[in-house]
Amino acid sequence: MPKLLIIEDEPLLREMYTGVFTEQGINVISAESAEEGLLMIEQEMPDLIVLDILLPNADGNQMLEQLRKNPRTANLKVVAFSNYNDKTAKEKAYQLGVLDYLIKTDYTPREFVEKIKGYLQ
Repeated sequence: MPKLLIIEDEPLLREMYTGVFTEQGINVISAESAEEGLLMIEQEMPDLIVLDILLPNADGNQMLEQLRKNPRTANLKVVAFSNYNDKTAKEKAYQLGVLDYLIKTDYTPREFVEKIKGYLQ
């Protein structure tokens, strides 16, 4: 069973997507901050990370930089999922190796789940 880590500071979104992915047979773990996410990654080594770019204390791109510097986590698959539709932030995320940069408002929950399931295969 694939393991997905959702790093999202908004509790309602985090809980909703955790439930939806679990219903689809995906093992989901979640974190509400970059710091918590880094700990979860070290403990769980997920198959894919869904990363909000706007997080408290450290943004998603800062977290990506940390992941890429660590040989153990450098090649983890990451999809950015944010309402932050800033060209510079997007470019930086792609430079740091995200598979995709998805804008939350562009996807229904069902569309988002299907998109992420494609990255888990």
